[in-house]
Amino acid sequence: MNDVLTLVDSRLRWTFGEPDARASVTFLGTERIEVLRFLDAEAGTVRYATLGMSAAPMTDPAQALADPEAGPRAELLLTVRAGVADTDKVLRPLAVLAASPQVEGVVVAPGASLDTGEPLWPGAPFTSVLVAEPGGLVEDLPLDPPSATAGGHPQQRDPVRFLPLLPMTPAEAAWKRVHGADALREQWLRHETDLRDPLRRAVPL
Repeated sequence: MNDVLTLVDSRLRWTFGEPDARASVTFLGTERIEVLRFLDAEAGTVRYATLGMSAAPMTDPAQALADPEAGPRAELLLTVRAGVADTDKVLRPLAVLAASPQVEGVVVAPGASLDTGEPLWPGAPFTSVLVAEPGGLVEDLPLDPPSATAGGHPQQRDPVRFLPLLPMTPAEAAWKRVHGADALREQWLRHETDLRDPLRRAVPL
């Protein structure tokens, strides 16, 4: 585990406690992606966090010369109600999304839609997620400049941001493509949608 992932692992455990399970997935040509599970019995929720996406910064594939240290870094968070559905099957889809910056050159940012192409877990009415704003669950993790610097000048590194994922039904994802992420969030708020319900129906649109 590189230095960034060690710090991310510590930040997640400091915030949520020790994970009660962790699994790893390796895709051809990519580094290993882990998914940690944190059970909150008091709140009745289970939280999944990726570990591995932040090992390298996300870069635009159109960039001719990518700086190996500069660029945004992130991990993904998903929170759902525990014991309602077989949500542990979300581990692989989450790992796929976390690997997308390495595999497809995707820069994952708040407001973006990420499509898994399949239900997030058996019986799930969701095949995509909306990336929400970071900072609410886990604070950004600042990173020191790397010890090796180019030309003797310190290279600044972006902090690791922990991006919550909000599951979307196909109808919601289609509506969001037309009207935007803010409009969809307003619909959810207006109808007091429980976004942690793993079996919820699409919000009226």
